[in-house]
Amino acid sequence: MAEPDESERIKELTERIAQLEEAFRRVSIPYAELVSQLANFQGTVSKYFRLMDLYQRYGVISIDTILPEVKDPISKEIVRLLLDRPGLNISQLTDELKSRRGSSSRRIVRDKLNELAAKGLVVEEASKGEKEYRLSEDVVRKWSQVLGLTK
Repeated sequence: MAEPDESERIKELTERIAQLEEAFRRVSIPYAELVSQLANFQGTVSKYFRLMDLYQRYGVISIDTILPEVKDPISKEIVRLLLDRPGLNISQLTDELKSRRGSSSRRIVRDKLNELAAKGLVVEEASKGEKEYRLSEDVVRKWSQVLGLTK
């Protein structure tokens, strides 16, 4: 039997190398997926520890952490209310503030809402003939960043 010539031998080795490369590629796919899942898990754990650090340092994740520019207690409480229940009108906000703080007036609530809107923290929307208020997208984005939900 004649020995294969040099070009046949090179062709055979090239085919075997291609087969090995394909086998290696197929075997490495699950490992690449595992690395991706581990990276996601690490990101989640990192966010969790960030939240725990904030909670340990401040006792809560407060308005002061997210919006240090909001100084007065009534405005802070309005932001808290709108965070919990977006879409409240002035009467609903006034009633909620009254139950939480003991007193509140529509005029003060309206003034504070106007101040918060001027700073771009609150957005006013007309709905069914009355104005409703919600936090601006910037505030929502800041909360999400602090909570580690976005970058």
